[in-house]
Amino acid sequence: MSKLRFKVVEEAFDRKAIPVEIPSERPEEYYGKYVFNRKKMYEYLPKKTYEALVYAIDNKEPLSRALADSVAEGMRRWAIDNGARHYSHWFHPLTDGTAEKHDAFIEHDGKGGVVEEFSGKLLVQQEPDASSFPNGGIRNTFEARGYSAWDISSPAFILDNTLCIPTIFISYTGESLDYKTPLLRALNAVDKAGTAVARYFDQEVKHVISYLGWEQEYFLVDEALYSARPDLALTGRTLMGHESAKNQQLEDHYFGAIPSRVEAFMLDLEIECHKLGIPAKTRHNEVAPNQFELAPIFEETNLANDHNLLLMSLMAEVARRHNFRVLLHEKPFAGINGSGKHNNWSLGTDKGVLLFAPGKTPKDNLQFITFVVNAMAAVNRHNGLLKASISSATNAHRLGANEAPPAIISIFTGSQLASILDRLENSTDAQLNDLAVKEEITVGLSQIPELLIDNTDRNRTSPFAFTGNRFEFRAVGSSANCASAMLALNAAVADQLNDFKNKVDRRLEAGENLRQALLEEIRILIRESKAIHFDGNGYSDEWKAEAKRRGLDCETSVPKIFDAYLSKESIEMFGRTGVLSRIELEARNEVKWEMYTKKIQIEARVLGDLAINHVIPVATRYQSILVDNLVKIKSLFTEQKASKIIAQDLSTIEKISEHMSVIKEETDKMVEARKVANRITSEREKAIAYHDSVVPSMEVIRYHIDKLELLVDNEMWPLPKYRELLFIR
Repeated sequence: MSKLRFKVVEEAFDRKAIPVEIPSERPEEYYGKYVFNRKKMYEYLPKKTYEALVYAIDNKEPLSRALADSVAEGMRRWAIDNGARHYSHWFHPLTDGTAEKHDAFIEHDGKGGVVEEFSGKLLVQQEPDASSFPNGGIRNTFEARGYSAWDISSPAFILDNTLCIPTIFISYTGESLDYKTPLLRALNAVDKAGTAVARYFDQEVKHVISYLGWEQEYFLVDEALYSARPDLALTGRTLMGHESAKNQQLEDHYFGAIPSRVEAFMLDLEIECHKLGIPAKTRHNEVAPNQFELAPIFEETNLANDHNLLLMSLMAEVARRHNFRVLLHEKPFAGINGSGKHNNWSLGTDKGVLLFAPGKTPKDNLQFITFVVNAMAAVNRHNGLLKASISSATNAHRLGANEAPPAIISIFTGSQLASILDRLENSTDAQLNDLAVKEEITVGLSQIPELLIDNTDRNRTSPFAFTGNRFEFRAVGSSANCASAMLALNAAVADQLNDFKNKVDRRLEAGENLRQALLEEIRILIRESKAIHFDGNGYSDEWKAEAKRRGLDCETSVPKIFDAYLSKESIEMFGRTGVLSRIELEARNEVKWEMYTKKIQIEARVLGDLAINHVIPVATRYQSILVDNLVKIKSLFTEQKASKIIAQDLSTIEKISEHMSVIKEETDKMVEARKVANRITSEREKAIAYHDSVVPSMEVIRYHIDKLELLVDNEMWPLPKYRELLFIR
């Protein structure tokens, strides 16, 4: 095995960048080439069909079945003109990934042959097998029927010669079996609630739009090294491995020069993204070795989420072309930064006004404060739910470690906004025209112009930070479907805005003027939301104690964190907004508990195999070499001369024995704990058992394997080490 390790390490280090075929056109010319966007619609659809489809999209109305055939025919012609041979309904089951079933554009022609056809019926609705996807008990195994239905707000696209049609996925009885359905419901809810409040300031507002700008962090590992690590291949993370002597401590990787192999991959990925309408804009080295980031221009939340899921599929495909594997696990390597997917979230009107951006007049700033304070109130009331929305077996390794935000939801506002909120709370008629959007700063160098600074700094330890004209939900994991966090956040804010509107309207009916009514309700929300406001160090032990005192959710066990979905407050909030029914919530939690158990179960099995069949045999072999060496030393040297060498080798032999003994004992203990947990019928209790009894043994086993790695001869160690995995040349 050691020969394989050295061979794959040498192969990885000798690789050169693979040339990328760069289109001759500029990006604006090939951008969206494989997207059925409005330009393509206008070209391929009859004028009346085009106008009806655009109207339905803009006004969030369903498209009539009568027009579906016309849209389908135009879409088919466009797809075939661009090389497509199949079509597929593309949906987001409860797996954090995507799903698709391909059908050819063929039907019998009645003469023994076929013709290429695509009807409106096939475009609008299909019937994938609902029993084979996670459903939390909504569907029995023998009840297979489920439906996918076209989401007209997200454009179809061509991927690998297949026309992909974004769809929702629901059960035969109407419950959602995906992430897109409740996300769309949440976006509709925040649209209606936000519009009602925005009309206090502008009666012409017709819609409030939720925007999302995700930042996708990821690791790259050479494919040969990846294949030589069964834990990476099967779980997405290293279940063992002592940290490299050099990792990120010199802080020289962040924003550093991008390795040529990686830059070639990034360029290739960027071109593919642009062809599919994904507005990839930013790329850079992240903090940890081999860690990188890609970020797009902000988009409407539903479309942004579709693009992120599509990106994750693209990344894996493009990486293979460059002899890489992409790691989207939140913590693939211990001791260095994990990967998140910061969700920059904002709300704006259909008139182009960002509701979380300070304005130039007191009226604009009153609107700004209204929406910011309502967002804070929603996060405060549902902080446990929002933590549950980003929790998983994989993200649990990241939260609270190496720059990742802690597993306690709090809001960072920055000193300027905090000062405004304090004055509003305690004054009778605070002025709202003193919140500048930007201030100037001079650095004292004649060749450097004056800089504009934002009205808030950043706090890297805050899971939910106000960053100038948006909130950054930093706790979202790199492998997650953004919809999980976004549907919970938008639903909570929609519910809060509805409550705020009702209370303000009651004040207006009682004779208060609008400004007075708004300010009084804002003051109440500021006071009620004090617990969630924290601008300090989220890593400190003092904050953990303070957060508990404030009544924030401080639970760290992921299976128990999921309970927040089924709290009375969550069930009622999701019910009032129409986002998720109690049945859907209960089913989703069953899926979440089951997924948690299965992921830990797989990791435990892989770790047990590596410990017993890879690490222990190598350590035993090396120990035998040391014992043989002792015998030879005793026969060659006098006892006095040999004593020092013997003492050193004996010490190493004893340490190896101690570590192997613990590894064997803990592996047996872990296997037995799994057997006990597997007999539990309740998915919740089973997940808790895995968390409480299996995970601790895995951590002990890892600790002792990592100690053995430092003792055993380097040439004998079977798996690529961190120093070999983490530095791409």
